This record gives sequence, structure tokens and C-alpha cells, in this order.
Amino acid sequence: MNNKLEYYDYLIIIFYFILVGSYGYWIYRRKKKATMDTKDFFLAEGSLTWWAIGASLIASNISAEQFIGMSGEGFFVGTAVAAYEWIAALALIIIAIWFIPIYLKNKIYTMPQFLKTRYNETVALIMAVFWLFLYVFVNLTSILYLGAVAINGLLGGAYLHAIMIALAICALIITLGGMKVIGYTDVIQVAVLIVGGLATTYLALTVVAEKMGVGHGAIDGFKALLADSPEHFKMILDKPAATTTTLSDPLNLQVQKYVVLPGIAMYFAGQWIVNLNYWGCNQYITQRALGADLTTARTGILFAGFLKLLMPLIVMLPGIAAWVLYKNGHLPQLESKDGAYSAILGFLPNGLKGLSIAALTAAIIASLAGKLNSISTIYTLDIHKKYISKDLDEKKMVWIGRLTVVAAILISLIFTWKDTLGIGGEGGFTFIQKYTGFISPGVFAMFILGMFWKRTTGTAALVGVILGFALAIFFNNYAVSLFGKETWMYTAFTYEKMEGGVVKTITEIPFLINMGWSFFITVAVMVGISLGGPKVNPKAFDIDGSMFKVKPATLALIVATLIILAALYVRFW
Repeated sequence: MNNKLEYYDYLIIIFYFILVGSYGYWIYRRKKKATMDTKDFFLAEGSLTWWAIGASLIASNISAEQFIGMSGEGFFVGTAVAAYEWIAALALIIIAIWFIPIYLKNKIYTMPQFLKTRYNETVALIMAVFWLFLYVFVNLTSILYLGAVAINGLLGGAYLHAIMIALAICALIITLGGMKVIGYTDVIQVAVLIVGGLATTYLALTVVAEKMGVGHGAIDGFKALLADSPEHFKMILDKPAATTTTLSDPLNLQVQKYVVLPGIAMYFAGQWIVNLNYWGCNQYITQRALGADLTTARTGILFAGFLKLLMPLIVMLPGIAAWVLYKNGHLPQLESKDGAYSAILGFLPNGLKGLSIAALTAAIIASLAGKLNSISTIYTLDIHKKYISKDLDEKKMVWIGRLTVVAAILISLIFTWKDTLGIGGEGGFTFIQKYTGFISPGVFAMFILGMFWKRTTGTAALVGVILGFALAIFFNNYAVSLFGKETWMYTAFTYEKMEGGVVKTITEIPFLINMGWSFFITVAVMVGISLGGPKVNPKAFDIDGSMFKVKPATLALIVATLIILAALYVRFW
């Protein structure tokens, strides 16, 4: 195992930066208008092809939280964490068929605009502020921190802050070119991400085969994983027999896993809320499709859904390989589960290590650029233009957007400099899912009812977003002390965990269960309030059944995705 980079590694990394930089500049010059307007800068309206939309969706989604965080969960839990990727494929089908037609028909360009059009300005402003805080202080900071930590580990551990700055600058340069540059450079980013990721997985499995003495190829390595750790290849985790465990208890590890991925229970609501909210009600993601026509947007989204089936192979399987190597004494003690991916890269030969780092870098920069563009879009169009400078022309709005990008990346650097938010404490992937889950139930309730139930009122939406957030806090922090550890609604678990050399006792309800109850209660309250309102709501969207019809080629892609997904679940159930 060797973490040092050699000449060929540096050559590949440098080539990657030159390729992305020159291609991005070429796109910027080729598609540059005499005067860039807001739709051009924020949406790349009409210029992204279906394959560019699909690639951009994947590039924006797969970042350090997946490469590092999901590999960490693969190391810790196993294939059960693939639910986030495979349920996402289903969610993208739902969004392509039912969500996107509503957005495009009503000319929606931002998510706060949807809330203003369907409800009122108060709801839109509250959520614009919510999203800005979430994107800057949870998503942007975690992507930057986890990415820098991973690359720093591969370069010897002495360059953390320099890497943070380098990643921030690269993302900044791409973002300032606008959505067109982001969208088309994401095609290269995804190609590098997939090729580098698959190469890493292939070689990781080869290393497992050789270290375990069962052969020399990737197939032999995969068989070794199945034989050595069958418990890591279960999509549905069993509920622990005990709800209270100590560090010495054999069930303690099982409890920790179940709290993160609570078996079949997470499929009733939690996983659906996470994925439908992320892919369908999230500026960061939907922005890629909002500037296209319906056929292009749909095909791009479904293409992304098809690619999601492949992602666990790239971002999860290396973590399981690291677990088997660690379990059998071929890996040293890891500081945390998030160190699994970096540890695997240490086994790669010269040259391929550079390719893997380029893939990781591509994922990080693409996600940072996409997130920065969304932050800029929401602030400029939904806050600055409406409440600060209403008479701004198009050129000045673009410049406000660029200044917002710079401000957002500087803020994220400040908060990641010393891990101020404690991202590294509980695992990067879990950190993001858990804290995004505080607002997801209320937001998704607002969107789903707003789209498909005409009687939903602005008052109900306002109550819903506040109540959803309050309920998430309640279930995460106060439910156990008020109602006890076991009720008909939930089961809380108490376990011990070693953090920083100190044993900590933690009592919590699985956060995916919390999200489900927060969502259902919020929906019930919103329905009750709306039933007390007018029967005819002038703000309701007109829905035509023809909007949801799909072409034969689109249907074929949907069916292919569903067949592969069903086969995967049958195999690893």
C-alpha cells in the first residue's frame, strides 16, 4: 500500500485540469452572447442537450459525499446504502413523468418562484432563505470539506487548506462562466468520474482477490467479498433484538447500522422523501432541466436515472472491499469510516491512482459548481431582484449572480477551515442526509400537495414548512424524553460509540423514520387547514392528463431501468 503519487499520476491530473479548463473556455466562447442575460447565465435556456442534462445531473449529484461518504457507509453497512442510489432511479422516473411537465408548463425557473406562483410571496421568501442556508452551510461546506480531506490523505496529509482553496478556485472559475459551461463541462466530468471510478473498483476487487489468495481478477475479488462478508450484501437490515447496547455488546454495531438505515421501515416514507425532494424540489438539481423543452428534459432525467443504477458499483463497492481488507488485516486502522475510499486508492498502481484522483476531483468540482450556480440563482432572482434592487437590468443581475458565487465560496471556506460544523464527526454522507432531513418533510409536503391537490392554500403551505421543520427537531431531540424509547410510532435505540478516544452514549430514533412521521403529520395538518379554505383556489395549477403521456422511446428507457432495478433488489434482498 502506497499513498505517494508518482510522475504519471501528476501527469494525468494535470491533463484532466487542462482538458476541463480548455473545453469550458471553448464552450464559453462558442456560446457566448454579446450580452449574457439571466436565463442564459442561470439556466442555459434551450442550449443543453438531453445527454448534457443527464450527465450534468449525475456530475452534480455524485460528489465527495458519495465517493467518500457512501464508500464509508459501504465499509460500515454494506449494500443497504445503495438504496439511496437505486430508489433515486425510481424517483427520477416519477419526476420525469409527473413533476417536470408541471414546472415547464408554468414556466418555473426557480423553486421559490414555484412557491410564489402556487402559494404566495411569504412562503417563497421563507424557503429561499432556508435553501440558501442549507446549500451554503450543509451542502457546499460538506462537499468542500470531504473532498479536501480525501485528496489531502492521498497526497500525504499536509495540504488540506491548500487543496480547499484549489478546489474552491476551480469551481469558482467554472461557475462564473454560467450554466452552459457547467452543463457541458459536466459531460467530461461524468466521463472521468465513471472511467476513473470503474477503474478504481476493478482494481480494488483485484487487490481483494490477491490479498485473500483466491485468484487474480475482479470477479474472483467480488466472489471473495460475498463469501467473506455476506452480511454486507443485504439491502434490508434486520431490526436489532436489543434497543440498548454497550460498546462490548455484539449487537452494538448492528444497532449503529440500523439507526442509519432502518431496514424495511425506511422504504415506507424516509427514502422516498429524501429522493423525491432532492431530485424533484431542489433548485440545485431541477435547474438543469428547467431551461429545456419537455422531451429533452424528460430524456435527460431518465438518462440520469439509468446511470444511477451504476453508481453503487463506483461509490459503494470500494468501501465493501476496504472492509474485507481491513477485517482480514490487510488495511491499517482507519481514523473513521470515511477513510475507506482513500485507503483503497493506496493500493492502486502509478498512473491509475492519478486517474482515480482525477475522477474524485471531477466529482467535487462539478458538484461545487452546480451548487454555487443554484445559490446564485436563488439569491439573485428570488431575493435581490425582488426585495433589494427591483430595477436591475439583465447585465447587472448577472454580475450580482457572480458576486454571490464569490461570497458563497468564501463563506464555505471559512466554515470548512477547521471543520466548524463537525462534518467529520458522524460520517459525511450521514451528516448531509440527517441535516437536510430537517427541512425535507415540510418542503416535499408543500410541493406534492401544491402540484396535485388544487385546494391546498398558502396558509397551509406556510404552516406546513414551519411545522415540518419543528416536527423534525422534535423527533430528533425531544420525542424520546417525552414519550419514551418505544411507542407505536417509533423505536429509539441507545448505543455506545467511540469518538476521539472517548466513549459516548447516544439515544436516537433513526432519522429516516423521523422524516416519515414529520411528513405524514405535516400533510395531515395541511389538508385540514386547506379543507377549511375556499373550494376553488385561483392559485391552483391546471393539470391536463396529456401532459403526462410519454413517447415509446421514453417508455422503453423506463421499462429497461425498472427491469434492471428489480433484478438488483431480487439479488441482494
